[in-house]
Amino acid sequence: MTETTTTRRPRKMTRAAAPKVPNAGTIESHNVVVPATTTALTVPKPPSKAAEVLALLQRPEGPSLAELVGATGWLPHTTRAALTGLRKKGHAITRDKVDGVTRYAIVAAPAVPAEPATPAAPAATPE
Repeated sequence: MTETTTTRRPRKMTRAAAPKVPNAGTIESHNVVVPATTTALTVPKPPSKAAEVLALLQRPEGPSLAELVGATGWLPHTTRAALTGLRKKGHAITRDKVDGVTRYAIVAAPAVPAEPATPAAPAATPE
């Protein structure tokens, strides 16, 4: 009986290990000096597109769909979906046609009077 030895072939898909770089991706590795006084509060955040839509909807004449699309850069169906999302969040949005152009606006919520306190039912007195 003859004994055969087989040698393993190297794997075809092996990757060489990436060289380890100390502090890769940190500020120190890029030689950037950040002042100690810099905080996240010093840079104001730009308004979100949803906030821009709400601001446009609060105008007295209300924006058209084309104005909303131009302000946000969204496609018309995405803009209409955003309006639906605002409705689901509780905003009362109206849609009116003015000169053949559909305009949207937020209706100011009517002042809800405080409900009067209802008197508690009189306790049953034992007789």
